[in-house]
Amino acid sequence: MPRLAFDISFCAQLDKLQKPVKKGVFDAWHKFESLTLEQLFRDPGLKLEALKGAKDKQIRTIRIDQGTRGAVLAPESGDTFVLLRVGPHDETTSWALKQKATVNSVTRAVEIRDIQTLEELTPAYERIAPGPERRLFAKVSDGDMTTLGIDGTTLRQARVLTSVEQLEVFAPFFPQDQREVLEYLAAGFTVDEVWRDVVAVSLAGADPAEPVDTGDYAAAIHRTPTRIAVVTDSDELRDILDKPFAAWRVFLNPSQHKVAYRPSYSGSAQVTGGPGTGKTVVALHRVRHLLRQLPEGERILLTSYTNALVAALRTGLEALVEDESVRDRVDIMTVDAFAGRVLSTDRKPTWGAQEKTRWRQAAKVTGFTGTERFLAQEYKHVVLAQNLRTYEEYEACERHGRGSALPVSRRRVVWDTVQEFTARLAADGLRSHIGTCAEAADLLERQGPRYRHVVVDEAQDLHPAQWRLLRAAVPEGPDDLFVAGDPHQRIYDSKVSLKAVGIRVAGRSTRMRRNYRSTQEILSWATGLLVGRPFAELADDSRDDTLLGYRSSLHGGRPETHGAADADAELDALAERVRGWLDAGVRPGEIGVCARTVSTCDRVMERLRDADVPVTRLKGTATGRAGAVSVGTMHAFKGLEYRCVAVVGVCAEALPFAKAVTPADDDRLQHETDLAAERCLLFVACTRARDGLYVSWWGEPSRFLVEAGV
Repeated sequence: MPRLAFDISFCAQLDKLQKPVKKGVFDAWHKFESLTLEQLFRDPGLKLEALKGAKDKQIRTIRIDQGTRGAVLAPESGDTFVLLRVGPHDETTSWALKQKATVNSVTRAVEIRDIQTLEELTPAYERIAPGPERRLFAKVSDGDMTTLGIDGTTLRQARVLTSVEQLEVFAPFFPQDQREVLEYLAAGFTVDEVWRDVVAVSLAGADPAEPVDTGDYAAAIHRTPTRIAVVTDSDELRDILDKPFAAWRVFLNPSQHKVAYRPSYSGSAQVTGGPGTGKTVVALHRVRHLLRQLPEGERILLTSYTNALVAALRTGLEALVEDESVRDRVDIMTVDAFAGRVLSTDRKPTWGAQEKTRWRQAAKVTGFTGTERFLAQEYKHVVLAQNLRTYEEYEACERHGRGSALPVSRRRVVWDTVQEFTARLAADGLRSHIGTCAEAADLLERQGPRYRHVVVDEAQDLHPAQWRLLRAAVPEGPDDLFVAGDPHQRIYDSKVSLKAVGIRVAGRSTRMRRNYRSTQEILSWATGLLVGRPFAELADDSRDDTLLGYRSSLHGGRPETHGAADADAELDALAERVRGWLDAGVRPGEIGVCARTVSTCDRVMERLRDADVPVTRLKGTATGRAGAVSVGTMHAFKGLEYRCVAVVGVCAEALPFAKAVTPADDDRLQHETDLAAERCLLFVACTRARDGLYVSWWGEPSRFLVEAGV
């Protein structure tokens, strides 16, 4: 029976397709499911047409609706067709004429390349290329290229390239698997590393020595799960068409699947990677896998740092595990909420200005003459981080990460002030929120674990006391903790070495490098904010993580930047940019606007309302409304994503935010840590965008933009 499968490039278009077009796609799929192969080619409504002058006679077009065509791979062997692209008649036809399908002789997967554009580009670049020894892939032999799946056509084209910038010009037109190999080689990975991290993963257990029939497209289509989804259920297809994000759940790529569905890990396991690499998706799939083998009466804790992230996890698990009775065996809450549940008392955590006042009161009693900021940071980063219980322990400890000198002779008054602070909180029925986690960890260590498995998302922002709580929540053993995080998204000032809190992931750690959210153009721009700066690994704070090899599968326009003379002019330009997105067919709920401060968000809301743009404010667990542009702080945007994002107020006076940065004279190391958190915050905000990114400022731009060369 014929079947219509879907290429990942088509799924990337879903947000932009109107309802009549989506209905046309569904109707076309239904015809493939219900007609014979002979009937398909004769159906007057489908109009499965060959194209005169096509580079590949296997690339045809079909009718989607009036004026809209779909480009399909219609292989000569087998009965599975692949929808590659949908668009206006002439545009789709022009694109289809230039494409060529092949089967990779190593990965065994179907690849599509824009052969006409590549053939037009290559001679021009060859004329200006220097000698072979000065070209981009001069140190990689033809034999190694062939081993990695680079065919003769791509090899000739790759050999003319001189720089990474030239590769970026060619990349959108190269066949997919080969493009990824070339990008990894250009990023500095060795041939062995590319084989291990890219090619071997794509083989998904197949024998590399087994001969490959490069003419067998029927088999190759089913060996391309990373990019081709074979949908056999009409309800599943409706879900994909109606909820575009659902489409990406279909494409759990081989490397992600290997991590998420490994039968068992001998202990704790970790997955890291930049924004959009699918860490959260992997974590959710891991929960699904663990549920399938969870003994009766046992439970799983799925946790993260903020309420908004937890809300997103809950929604994701509902989409992935439909049986409510099964989902009910998973507790989904923040780490702080879990601590409160463990203690089950009426004592409330303190926050912000309330704590500052109480530190001032405690210092007045003990005679401490330093700042409230120093006391709060000493308590958080030394006393609670190292789990110090006595003055003797505090007197003897090394204050790692603290750049302010504290002679032993002054430690007694600091310790006494900490004791006064905590005693006053207890007398009033209060705790600090990190102190709550520390007390809950103590209680669990006495009472025993409460879960069979703990899965942690966005792990980079958790404090050591929170990690001790999670360590105590689950017995040490196979599959005890599964940790997903990214040091480059650390937007709070907590640092931790997992092994220091009893969580060992050596030999069970995986790094994801392929971004599935943002275009390569957005990703490259945002990554430039962080390049050249060290970020400690989650597992070991003595080693640095890196964004080397971090790439996107998607391509689009470059981010826009705009500098305005004053704040009002910046808001006027923002309103014009948002209105432009809306006029281009972007739905309001697909647009997000974020800023560093609440006051800037207030002004954005007012200005967009004046421009008759529907807006909604992100607060707490809210993730926006379908019919309104979302506006919120950069912190509120953590874990969210939008088709188009505007990051505004990126000014010298607003970012870094002065109140969030410890003065260098007070503590040099904390000053650098705070600056890194502010820089990461901008990086996180920019990587919420999928298709369009707009960054603006008034007056002088932020130093982060200047240092990145913007």
